[in-house]
Amino acid sequence: MSLASVTSKVAPVMAATCNTHRIQVALYQPEIPGNTGNIIRLCANTGSQLHLIRPLGFELEDAKLRRAGLDYREWADIVVHDGYDAFRKATQAPLVAFTTHATRSCFDRTYEGCEILLFGPETRGLPAALRDALPPQDVVRLPMMPQSRSLNLSNAVAVAVYEVWRQRRFAHPAP
Repeated sequence: MSLASVTSKVAPVMAATCNTHRIQVALYQPEIPGNTGNIIRLCANTGSQLHLIRPLGFELEDAKLRRAGLDYREWADIVVHDGYDAFRKATQAPLVAFTTHATRSCFDRTYEGCEILLFGPETRGLPAALRDALPPQDVVRLPMMPQSRSLNLSNAVAVAVYEVWRQRRFAHPAP
């Protein structure tokens, strides 16, 4: 399966139901193909679903994306959305936004099972308007040293996914 074919998967996803074991990750306007490729591999290996929200900073057939994702793209469940509004219309699940602007640690939160973990673009993070539209308890950060600016996107997503999965006692996603 080519990455270009994932665009055909754009359809309502989890519109009215929650799957309590399936972790969902959303990348809002990702810019770096290597990071997205790493996240594709992560999602394939954890059974997580990946939402890519356009515009993307690369083509889905980018060589760096393919190289970082290796052959895992065949095993990943990837949905591409034509913008944030289309993403929200298709998913409707609660969001947990990860941002360096938050004060609450992602480790001080219990993940209920149907949240989508939302991450912003590498160079600018999630826009304030998106962060501000969410309840404060749903805007979290990864702890870092005080002088640190941010983590690499694929590393941040990996930490978050494994925390959610750990809280679920590493239960496998439902088919």
